Amino acid sequence: MSQIRYLPVGDSALTVDFGSEITEATNIRVQALARHLEQNPWPGVLETLPTFRSLLIAYDPLQISFDALCEKLKALTAETTGPQKARKRIFEIPVCYGARFGADLRDAQKLTGLTSDEIIAFHSGRDYRIYMLGFLPGFPYLGGLDERLYMPRLQNPRTKIPAGSVGIGGTQTGVYPMESPGGWRLLGATPMKLYDPNREKPILYEAGDFIRFRPISVDEYYDIHRMAEADAYECRVIEEPEGGDLS
Repeated sequence: MSQIRYLPVGDSALTVDFGSEITEATNIRVQALARHLEQNPWPGVLETLPTFRSLLIAYDPLQISFDALCEKLKALTAETTGPQKARKRIFEIPVCYGARFGADLRDAQKLTGLTSDEIIAFHSGRDYRIYMLGFLPGFPYLGGLDERLYMPRLQNPRTKIPAGSVGIGGTQTGVYPMESPGGWRLLGATPMKLYDPNREKPILYEAGDFIRFRPISVDEYYDIHRMAEADAYECRVIEEPEGGDLS
């Protein structure tokens, strides 16, 4: 297991680095530490930002020094050696694959050698851990994509991808929460509002949560779209137990 490193970031933040590899096990450790600090606030710690394999911690140097914070973090990770029971929240995201929404589904068949039905079944057949949020507000970088669906990004990225588009880029899959340029290959789209600045909680999910894609028809897409525009659609959230480990 990689040694944990504590690295300064400017004069009011540090990074807890859990190693050089991007793996589910590493990300679980990142999320476990972030969750512990959220549930047990420390004086001087202002904010945490989890990434694939590290946790950025912003702090007030007038309340706690870099060295003192490092010592507290080292003691925490040394004492916490067993699994930390936590909730596993799964957000069910409806997706209409193909049709007018999956511009690259036909190319995906050529790249993978799979039929469209097989691609849809493999893509929607598992839960994806949100490793981190980035690029756009609410854009989830998801881990756990079936290897049979790995495919290269577009050589020439699109200048405009519609909000809600679901795509694959290399070994990852994700959802564009707003209109944006991008080079991921599009399989479909969700009618949900994944990011809404006017909502009390603009982003539905957090890093460490899971996403499960549910295939829907074109008619169902537009039905949900109308409900979402009227703020009348509620995302289904499933909760299951999960373990995490800081050690």
